[in-house]
Order: sequence, then C-alpha cells, then structure tokens
Amino acid sequence: MKRIETLFAAPVLALALALTAPAFAAPPNAEKSAEVLPTQVNINTADAATLAAMLDGVGESRAKAIVDYRAANGPFKSADDLVAVKGIGKSVVERNRAKIKVK
Repeated sequence: MKRIETLFAAPVLALALALTAPAFAAPPNAEKSAEVLPTQVNINTADAATLAAMLDGVGESRAKAIVDYRAANGPFKSADDLVAVKGIGKSVVERNRAKIKVK
C-alpha cells in the first residue's frame, strides 16, 4: 500500500510544480513593458509638470516659478542659477544636482 501511495504522489507533485511554475515566471514582453524613466532633466527646456515630477522638493508652484523665471531671464547657465528663483534654495539645488542638466 505504501508503494502505491508513493507511485501516486510523485506524479501529483510533479504536476503541481509544473502548474505553479508559470506563476513565478516573468510576464510575457516584460522587457518591452518596462518604462525607462529619464535620470536627468534639462531645466532650460522642461515644462513645469516635468520639473515637478523629476526634482525632489519641487512641486507644481516651484516648477512654475522656474519656468516663469526662465521665460523672463533666459536660459540657466548652471544648476546654481536656480537659487535666483523664488522658493528654490541651495539645499534643493544640492539635493537635485545629479538630476539637473542645462544643455
């Protein structure tokens, strides 16, 4: 009787493993569906929504202030120029320095 149970259990176990394996596999086209997010933002060309999304500590109102300042004063020459924008301090610039580009 024990041998019959063993003979029956082995195929059942193999079938159970075969049916659960796809649950742990990557979904089809996983590589194609993964969105690649940019790591830097050009503060001279980005719109307010992009600036707010990309820069830490910059919400919609600060992002709009950056865009308005840029429109009134021309392009930024460096990330440090952002401190001239009302509401943007040195700490915000330092926190985002690696994300900011001007060209």
